[in-house]
Amino acid sequence: MLKPETVEMGRYLDLTDMIDFDHELVMLAAQSLMPSNDDCAYARRAYEYVRDAFPHSFDLYGSGRPVCQVSCRASDVMINGHGICYAKSHLLAALLRFAGIPAGFCYQKLLSSEDNPKIVLHAVNAVFLKSPGKWIRLDARGNKNGVDAQFSINEEKLAFPIRPELGEEDGLIIYAAPSPNVLEVLKKANDIAGLIDNLPDHI
Repeated sequence: MLKPETVEMGRYLDLTDMIDFDHELVMLAAQSLMPSNDDCAYARRAYEYVRDAFPHSFDLYGSGRPVCQVSCRASDVMINGHGICYAKSHLLAALLRFAGIPAGFCYQKLLSSEDNPKIVLHAVNAVFLKSPGKWIRLDARGNKNGVDAQFSINEEKLAFPIRPELGEEDGLIIYAAPSPNVLEVLKKANDIAGLIDNLPDHI
């Protein structure tokens, strides 16, 4: 069961340096996505926009496309046109918070890859929707072969299944701010190649 780290719902609406929904590009995107006052409809559109319009940086890098910039802030994803799961979760949170929808962060511990047994953090968003009156989790990582994350209110459809037998863990605490370890790694990385080998393994 999802567990907010604080009962202060306003914390999940904070404007911060990383969740910079006062940036012009973020505001323009949010305004273009608002179809009505229906929070579920807006959350779905914002989620699918972040998931589909901005490729995961590692997918680009793996396809041979030269990728240098490391996105960290929500606005960085829009400026650079890509981001890894952490940065994309920042953008989705920014778009939702701009619309007054509480949004936080959950972190799963997953194997880096089938060939690499290292455990790394994977970020997803937790979103509180008024109409169903509950928190749901959304994974804006970006779909590809073998990854099919979807917007769903009643049944989670995240990018990766948790495999406890391999040491993976599901993070159910909803944090109001991004993990300091995540931010430190993103800020220190000079390029995507360096980031791949230095992903954090704890919050």
